[in-house]
Amino acid sequence: MDTIFQGVEVPFIVGDNAEGVVLDIDRNAMYIDLSPFGTGLIFGREFLTIKDIIKNINIGDTVTAQVVDLEGEDGYIELSLKEARKATIWKEAADYMKDGTVLSLPVKEANKGGLMISWQGIKGFLPASQLGPENYPSVSGGDKNRILLELEKLVGKKIDVQIITVDPQEEKLIFSEKHDGAKRPQARRSSGSRQKQDLTTLYSVGDTATGTVTGVVDFGVFVRIADNLEGLVHISEISWSLVEHPEKMYSVGDEVEVKIIEVEPEKVSLSIKALKDNPWSLAKDKYTKDQEVDAVVIRYNEHGALVSVEEGVAGLVHVSDFEDLDALKTELSLGTPYKFKINVFDADKQKMTLSLTK
Repeated sequence: MDTIFQGVEVPFIVGDNAEGVVLDIDRNAMYIDLSPFGTGLIFGREFLTIKDIIKNINIGDTVTAQVVDLEGEDGYIELSLKEARKATIWKEAADYMKDGTVLSLPVKEANKGGLMISWQGIKGFLPASQLGPENYPSVSGGDKNRILLELEKLVGKKIDVQIITVDPQEEKLIFSEKHDGAKRPQARRSSGSRQKQDLTTLYSVGDTATGTVTGVVDFGVFVRIADNLEGLVHISEISWSLVEHPEKMYSVGDEVEVKIIEVEPEKVSLSIKALKDNPWSLAKDKYTKDQEVDAVVIRYNEHGALVSVEEGVAGLVHVSDFEDLDALKTELSLGTPYKFKINVFDADKQKMTLSLTK
């Protein structure tokens, strides 16, 4: 039962990035094939706000979008390209922080604590304490008003900075000017890029490798599989079980086995769970519609409760079975096993819905 309590991951949950092929684009919507899980839809205000992106997309193109609603308009999975782009930007920020990349960015605003800097549309903060000797506001007596006057002189000026804190959940980005001068972007990045580009040609999708964990962030684990070549194991590729906090599973220095699932110039994407059997394949012969099962409640969402039947196999108990979400939470407690009846079971689509047995 401890294993069941850990929970499992369903094909998509709200907030996941989903990759699919564009099926159709009309005046108000874009349809994306997310087989075998259904069809994704980008429409409404989201569609209008990203028209500049959509004009460069054609039918047949592969795109990555973020899941906004699993039961959207007319049963489609509602998606957002804008949110997916934001997730990509935060990943890039984490890469830059780990690499020590130096960015030359203009100062947008000043306050008594430091400077506001914008990068890729995200507002970041450069504390005064992280300024280098040239720009540090040396004011006798520490008068805050005089410090602000000195900081305001830097507005509009470009400063070479490094990212030292990345927190996408809190949308927090913190910079420092106290970087090592040897880590200038041109020399370091161009040399590193050539090395990475050469190394990626040595790998193919499906290859396996032994690597070392070099960083753990909210959205996954960075693994070095060769000198100067690291890849990301996205949180959705860590385990068939539900993973909410990668830092509770891995630490820097851990040795892990990974499978290469994507190779691009200077970049590889990795998976840990791909080296293990898909539990839904085994579940096909174990469960059927109308069967009663014991399952543990592992998560709430706006649609109801996610319950784990066994490690890697979970289903949804819909909120419509209860008066409202509060009533559902009162009757179904997290971490508690209950008896449920399976209403829908499709192992090929990794889909299951259940109802509480009274």
